[in-house]
Amino acid sequence: MIKTTVVIPNYNGMAYLQDCLSSLANQAYSFDTIVVDNGSQDESCSFIKERFPEVTLISMPENLGFCRAVNIGIKASKTPYVLLLNNDVKVEEDFVKNLEHAIEKKKDYFSIGAKMVSMKEPEQMDDAGDFYCALGWAFARGKGRPEKDYQKSGPVFSACAGAAIYRKHVLEEIGCFDENHFAYLEDVDIGYRAKIYGYKNGFCHKAVVLHAGSGFSGSRYNEFKVTLSSRNSMYVIGKNMPFLQILLNSPLLLAGIFIKWIFFTRKSMGKIYIRGIMKGVYGYLTKVKKENKVPFQMKHLKNYCRIQMELWVNLFIFLRNA
Repeated sequence: MIKTTVVIPNYNGMAYLQDCLSSLANQAYSFDTIVVDNGSQDESCSFIKERFPEVTLISMPENLGFCRAVNIGIKASKTPYVLLLNNDVKVEEDFVKNLEHAIEKKKDYFSIGAKMVSMKEPEQMDDAGDFYCALGWAFARGKGRPEKDYQKSGPVFSACAGAAIYRKHVLEEIGCFDENHFAYLEDVDIGYRAKIYGYKNGFCHKAVVLHAGSGFSGSRYNEFKVTLSSRNSMYVIGKNMPFLQILLNSPLLLAGIFIKWIFFTRKSMGKIYIRGIMKGVYGYLTKVKKENKVPFQMKHLKNYCRIQMELWVNLFIFLRNA
């Protein structure tokens, strides 16, 4: 019985698809694969049809963003687990098997992320799970650090959706990825939401992928990414924190915005960053709050308290590793 469907969003990813799909085809394990193409203008679709006919291809007429694409793939899947995978990765042996077995052992886990290492420098980590702290910042655990230091699986705040497995029945309970995000921080948002409902997220060191990076936006810092990331950072806060929790964290949240504004100002992108923040506040107040605000429920109070403690602990982890 096939238990996992791999869902790959693709937009003009011709340069990556051969390595990505070939490495999946070489897995000695049974699973389904869906590629959701976001209106690519290159030869992606014809290439998949010709070279990988076993892959289910869903072609969209335009770029609908990462969140819409993966939601379409999730809804098309027929398995209890959905494994999201970026197109700019190459998976190693037993990747799917290891992630599937990891989440099967953790009945209270919503998601488990893979060990993502740099494709250019495989001795360096790219992501060992994502953390989120009281400054309103998400950061990739282990990024730029030696790969050999991450040989143990364990809990994280949220799994990086670039290579992570999810329980589909939990997605049906808490909702899929928020399409208002379009891209960036959507995985932190959904991981946060799952934690409010009492689920956990984890990291599996045995499931390894080589990640090229910046396959979607083209570079680490650009106007598109900075605008969306700063906008979506406001969505994560507004949607998932009740008012009293926002009030409690407001000094640190404001400090986080100020520090990042200085950082981006030094890169001549300060105005772009603030513009994104303002778009996020406006978008939340006028649309996102009505559509996707996680309603506060007293039965989740214990989970909110746990999350708050984690936000403070993660702040110290960030400062210690900075």
